[in-house]
Amino acid sequence: MIDSSSAYVEAKEDPSKANSLICRAFDFANSLHEGQVRASGEPYIAHPVAVAGILRDLGGSSAVIAAGFLHDVVEDTPVTLEEIEERFGTEVRTLVEGVTKLSKFKFSSKTEQQAENFRRMFLAMAKDIRVIVVKLADRLHNMRTLEHLAPEKQKRISRETREIFAPLANRLGIGSMKWELEDLAFKYLEAESYSEIKTRVAERRGDRESQLTEVTELLKPRLAELGIQTIEINGRPKHLYGIHQKMYEQHKEYEQIYDISAIRIIVESKDDCYRSLAVVHDMFRPIPGRFKDYIGLPKANRYQSLHTGVIGLGGQPLEVQIRTLEMHHIADYGIAAHWMYKESGGSNPVPASSNEEKFTWLRQLVDWQTDFKDAQEYLDTIKNDLFENEIFAFTPQGEVVPLSIGATPVDFAYRIHSEVGNHCAGAHVNGRMVTLDTALKSGDIVKILTQKNSHPNLDWINFVVTPGARNKIRQWYKRSHRDENLARGREMLEKATGKPGFEAMLKSPPMQTVAERSNYHTVDDLLAAIGYGEMTVNHIINRIRDTVKSAQPAILEPDPITFNPRSAPVVASPKSPIAGIEGMLHHTAKCCNPLPGESITGVVTRGNGISVHRHGCPNLDKVECARLVPVSWNPIADRDRPTTYPVEVQVEVIDRVGVLKDLLSRLTDDNINVRNAQVKTYPDQTAVIDLGIDICDHTQLERTFTQIRKMSDVLNLRRIAQVEVLEMAE
Repeated sequence: MIDSSSAYVEAKEDPSKANSLICRAFDFANSLHEGQVRASGEPYIAHPVAVAGILRDLGGSSAVIAAGFLHDVVEDTPVTLEEIEERFGTEVRTLVEGVTKLSKFKFSSKTEQQAENFRRMFLAMAKDIRVIVVKLADRLHNMRTLEHLAPEKQKRISRETREIFAPLANRLGIGSMKWELEDLAFKYLEAESYSEIKTRVAERRGDRESQLTEVTELLKPRLAELGIQTIEINGRPKHLYGIHQKMYEQHKEYEQIYDISAIRIIVESKDDCYRSLAVVHDMFRPIPGRFKDYIGLPKANRYQSLHTGVIGLGGQPLEVQIRTLEMHHIADYGIAAHWMYKESGGSNPVPASSNEEKFTWLRQLVDWQTDFKDAQEYLDTIKNDLFENEIFAFTPQGEVVPLSIGATPVDFAYRIHSEVGNHCAGAHVNGRMVTLDTALKSGDIVKILTQKNSHPNLDWINFVVTPGARNKIRQWYKRSHRDENLARGREMLEKATGKPGFEAMLKSPPMQTVAERSNYHTVDDLLAAIGYGEMTVNHIINRIRDTVKSAQPAILEPDPITFNPRSAPVVASPKSPIAGIEGMLHHTAKCCNPLPGESITGVVTRGNGISVHRHGCPNLDKVECARLVPVSWNPIADRDRPTTYPVEVQVEVIDRVGVLKDLLSRLTDDNINVRNAQVKTYPDQTAVIDLGIDICDHTQLERTFTQIRKMSDVLNLRRIAQVEVLEMAE
């Protein structure tokens, strides 16, 4: 029997009640997981116990530790969340629900599934930041026991750990967990490099420890002379992945990396930190450019410390870190050192407002979920944001503005406020006028110049580096185009249907139904699509007519495309993809390239048989009703149809480097063949991409259009209908 009392933590709560909750959670999990085993062959309960132990070491409350025991029971056993709440309370239920693995959903790609998982995880984090701490503990123990899985799974899980979970641990300031996750992922993703660095570090361990001991013995009496009480002075080895990264980034061999360890000085007060720094710089020569004050300017994850590089004994570089004991705890345990929530006396934790500003990055990740519809773009954005290194610029009033390395005045403007960015006309940096693509540095004082009539420039997309700025520029252009297209669409539809009752028609339930059947959320979205040519007026009128026909009298004028009532009934032919024109010469019109699944109409031509068009083709407006023939796709003849049909589309995009590549890659992911692609660009305007693609049917085309519309750079998308001369019979 495993002793559940090992997961007990001293918390600001009744010890007897805390211990009772933890023990009950263990007993419940142990009984539910009985008989289940892990890939290693050990009882499954060993995993929840290990997770609870990690959470205990991080200082988790009894509810957090209980969630560690119970985090897998909903997925792996018949127990429900309601039962969890009944037995252990709302707080434990909320935590368990947040970290429970997602139910099985069907996604069109692994990318979409991964993006959906992360979206849900960030929403859970925003609700209660402790959710991700439990999730990280779960991932850490899984990484510690990864050797029992197949190599393919090892690499997949390790890659996800390195790309998402280690950066999340870093953002939460849990350094000890971040380092271990990175080293474990490094072990499975780059086994040879891992083994080589591990061996070399072990070989030089004696020399390194000897040097650190000498430096420590020199510093202790000097600090004591000045009345600086040191709590601890010790050496800190760099973790293996950190050494590997330094070798890669600086293009150096292992022998050229000298500062693979550091001296850490822990003192009582902030004042002692700066006094200790003076002692270090007095005893050892400082290396220019290697001093960083993270006390005056803490990192986004609340990390505080003084870092300096000096020439140590034997002329070798040495890093020295100086911090207080509280700063040290935060450096190792981050948010877990001072949980974001304070006790409210109830079952629901209350966010501590004094700490909320520390997690603006989390709120931004949540906001991006609605901004980035494309799964790959969303994943790339959050990964870049989690990995970003920061600089600190200042407003003229002295407020600190954290930004990504390489950020420009435009990034700075959008970080201040969306409207400041949208009306940015220029910038002063340190009192000098600079261009808007100037890369800012830490310490720069930035003043943004605004004008009421200024608006974003398309070229900004190519030099801003923060996802927030890039997305707000895109949103501005989409909004500005949307208003124009919406007005144009309303005008076109009103002209076709007549003014009487037009506004009532737009607000009617049938109109909303037509919008949804056309794959638009609102009627305004549908009108905008008409405005920029994605949908034709005739097509929408036909859909409205079909929607209201069975329920009420038609609310529109007679459709301009009417069929001859004396036409013969449609008869299916097993050898032709088109039913209704058996034995007659026919072809699909090149002007609109109809696809299986679309409503079609036949037109009698002179000398070229029947030309088959899709409903809504502009050329049909020129045809007399007497020349129209009712036809349809023959489902029996699916096997006889061509594999694909040609379709011409036009995409209006924000002109930026790589946009065509991104568009083509999404088509390739959906196995869409691209026959031709032509890009038209204009100075300070949007770009137009004409594509010729091969499509199987209307369903595949709709799915492809949906994927393209999700791209943030796409403003308009429409299917091109060419003008075709219709030769009519005499």
